[in-house]
Amino acid sequence: QVQLVESGGGLVQAGGFLRLSCAASGGTFSSYGMGWFRQAPGKTREFVSAITWSGGSTGYADSVKGRFTISRDNAKNTVYLQMNSLKPEDTAVYYCARARLLGSYITYVNQEDYIDWGQGTQVTVSS
Repeated sequence: QVQLVESGGGLVQAGGFLRLSCAASGGTFSSYGMGWFRQAPGKTREFVSAITWSGGSTGYADSVKGRFTISRDNAKNTVYLQMNSLKPEDTAVYYCARARLLGSYITYVNQEDYIDWGQGTQVTVSS
């Protein structure tokens, strides 16, 4: 089991930016795809972005496409989510997660395809 710790959340004005980080420890990181999800108050957790183990393929929810960028540094066991042009509707707790399958070239969008989760970091975008 991998331990995941998110950081970088905070309060930002609309149009601003944040970079989230997710540091992994206690297991293999570089051979697994990673994903970011978010949960807004009163809503279910939803997919935001995913990246394959090599970083060669990425995927995004339509709501963040063109504004968010996922990346990873396998040497640092860390995955990032650069969030630009933030909107109030981006307000949520953001979670990173590790995919179940080793070495897959698929960017998974379903929560069931992830096995390890971080505790989340709050992102609040004011209007």
